[in-house]
Parts: sequence; C-alpha cells; structure tokens
Amino acid sequence: MSDTPQRPEYLVLGKLLRPHGVRGEVRMHVLTAYPERLADLEYVYLSEDEAGTSVTAYMLEHVRLHQGYALLTLGGIDGRDQAEPLRQLYVLVDMDHAVPLEEGEFYLYELIGVEVSTVEGERLGTLVDVIETGANDVYVIKSDTYGEVLIPAIDRVIVETDIDARKMTVQLPEGLLPDR
Repeated sequence: MSDTPQRPEYLVLGKLLRPHGVRGEVRMHVLTAYPERLADLEYVYLSEDEAGTSVTAYMLEHVRLHQGYALLTLGGIDGRDQAEPLRQLYVLVDMDHAVPLEEGEFYLYELIGVEVSTVEGERLGTLVDVIETGANDVYVIKSDTYGEVLIPAIDRVIVETDIDARKMTVQLPEGLLPDR
C-alpha cells in the first residue's frame, strides 16, 4: 500500500496565454473544474512551473469568462507591456483557498499511488498519472501483468474510491485488457 500523498502548497487553476487588449488583462487557459469560483479569490500566484516552486502573488482585481477562457485583471498589471512577460506562467491558488470538494470528489494529487483492483478482486496495479481530456479523465495504471493500462474515469467504470485506504475498485469494460 502506498503512502498518503503529500498535500501540495498550491493547485493549478490555469496557464496564461497572452495579453488581451491594451489595459493589462491576460487570457488564461482554464485548467480547473471550477472556473466560476475564480471570482471568489482575492489573490492568485504565478509560477513558471505547476508545482509553484517559486511564486509571485498578485491581487486578482477582476475575472470574467469569455469563449472558454478566463480573462484576468491582476493588481499592478496596467498595460499590455506589463502583461506580455506573464505569457506561459501558471496561475495557482494556495490550498487554503482552494475550492472545497463535494462528497466523492478528489484532487488529482490524492489519486496518485492508489492501488487499483477489479470488482472480481484482481489487482491491476498502481494509479501513476491522470490524463485530462475534454470528455473525461483517463487514469494511467502501471500494472506488472498488463504494462500500462488506461482506464476511463467514468461512473460505470470507477465503482469505488477509498482515498483513506488508498484503494480503487473498477468494473472494466469488455476488451479493455488483452486476452490472457
């Protein structure tokens, strides 16, 4: 059984793409499931990496959703020239201000290292990565028996997830695993 994952200091909200207009607004590619909650934040943090190794805090003065993107107005960024160097930086929130999750929801970092078994009791392996797709997430399982197994993270496949016990039970679709 794997150890409980270490709680990160920051979670990724998005990635800045480019300035929007001439007043310092920046366009952000949204990477959070709750973009509407951005407006509730007082501060965001910008970093060159997703882990927030080195961050700079910015007051979030205004946010609006536009054509699938978030447009942010950050404190101290008053023009296009000031916004330009922010391209490709990650926008983070500190864990204390992250959205509280609903029953049965988990942060992605909590899933890494979970042991995955089928409803029949066969141990598949360890969840090592989550691929975020447009339709649904895909869990990457490292299996001693099958190599890399990709499992769609949908209700009819994921039967139970017990983060405290570090276990997940799945009902695999027919044909997902190679014939034995």
